[in-house]
Amino acid sequence: MSDLPRLIRMHPTDNVAVVANDGGLLKGVEVDDLTLSENIPQAHKVALTPLAEGEPVLRYGTVIGHAAAPIPAGSWVKETNLNMPLPPVLSELAIPSTKPAERTPLEGYTFQGFRNRDGSVGTRNILAITNTVQCVSGVVGHAVERIRREILPRFPYVDDVVSLDHTYGCGVAIDAPGAVVPIRTLHNIARNPNLSESTMVVSLGCEKLQPSRLFPDMFGTPSATGADQADDASLITLQDETNVGFEAMIASILRSAEQHLAVLNERRRESCPISDLVVGLQCGGSDALSGVTANPALGIAADLIVRAGGTVMFSEVTEVRDGIDQLVARAETPEVARDLIREMQWYDDYLEAGRSDRSANTTPGNKKGGLSNIAEKAMGSISKSGSMPISGVVPAGERASQKGLLFNATPASDFICGTLQLAAGMNVHVFTTGRGTPYGLSEVPVVKVVTRTDLARRWHDLVDIDAGRVISANETLEAMGLKMFEKILAVASGEKTSAERLGLSNQLALFNPGPVT
Repeated sequence: MSDLPRLIRMHPTDNVAVVANDGGLLKGVEVDDLTLSENIPQAHKVALTPLAEGEPVLRYGTVIGHAAAPIPAGSWVKETNLNMPLPPVLSELAIPSTKPAERTPLEGYTFQGFRNRDGSVGTRNILAITNTVQCVSGVVGHAVERIRREILPRFPYVDDVVSLDHTYGCGVAIDAPGAVVPIRTLHNIARNPNLSESTMVVSLGCEKLQPSRLFPDMFGTPSATGADQADDASLITLQDETNVGFEAMIASILRSAEQHLAVLNERRRESCPISDLVVGLQCGGSDALSGVTANPALGIAADLIVRAGGTVMFSEVTEVRDGIDQLVARAETPEVARDLIREMQWYDDYLEAGRSDRSANTTPGNKKGGLSNIAEKAMGSISKSGSMPISGVVPAGERASQKGLLFNATPASDFICGTLQLAAGMNVHVFTTGRGTPYGLSEVPVVKVVTRTDLARRWHDLVDIDAGRVISANETLEAMGLKMFEKILAVASGEKTSAERLGLSNQLALFNPGPVT
């Protein structure tokens, strides 16, 4: 990008624009017939016209707030001089009565994946060890280190062994209505396509979440004593009498792991249609350029995947709540529209019960990056969903059962969202960031996209795609979207992401709306 001052206006009706220049612009700079009245950082908003107190402030052609006091043209528009607008009223949303127009199918694209017995396809061949309770995490973590060091090198066609570590399983109200969410989440993560052939379970023995409750299809019903019996090669119970001492526990896990690895090592990649691809989309550490570069380009890639027959999931309830009217209008059927509204209402009630609201979403980093409030953040977040009709809604913890563009109803927390998208069945994850975050998952490859070239330079070994080139090198959003689409297919076929090369991953984070006892 040249050193000339540059503002980016997202819609012809907008009365604010964001500063594109690295380092921002200084007071007195003249740009687009404006003279800046103060220093304004990169990605932050400039008033294009004088704004009277109470006047709507428009970005993306949408009201993102009202001026809290008069704002002269050329001034910095930020959270302190904006009042947040009310969200759309759910009961007043119009249910679409006509089906969206069909898009031209995209043909001729495939990827190389691992076909599973249940018909799903993995992009990685991973052995997972599932905990039934956090009490066994230390033992499993030790075992995983030894498996990687002592056994895994003998099985070159297995990508990794991972522990599905979590903090659930006991000390909780296991029969409370909210408990269904973490239980089905853990069950469905273990069925993720990248882990589909690995069914190892490590139990303590006395926990509330018995293996038979977590995996009734594998371990049947509990015994008369309430504890499951370790009579399956896939289940290791640490309290079993045969485990005399720590080394015996580890030996039991290693023996079972070796059997599973031998099976996994026979698998090979094969050509698969894009209809077998399930791509989870997420943003974190967002800035006001997220909705200018990375997210709209990702929306173009999402459209290509859906047109090719694949599945794309976007999420984060509080980050779409202010644009729910736009999403309902894109619902493929009235039933999908009502499902979207139902999930929004559930979360509104959940936040109200916790004496909070959607405004708690925006972080100090979001605001430092130019996002004044959740209404503005929502518009940028939604842009990564592209323009295709929304064909389904996946409640928290459930597995997606249809194709197309889906809304996975998750909280906006990066870690909880990623965990729930794993449960929903994603086999590739795309994560956009403007402020920067070293987020990664060990169960699925994460393609990291940044919004700014400056961040791409500083975090050069953490980044997979620099979407900031839409500004810094004048690349078109269409070209950047195609680049993302091709990168997703390459990663699905085995190309390692930056996070994979570094061995970088975050722990799973369950969403548990139920009480802890």
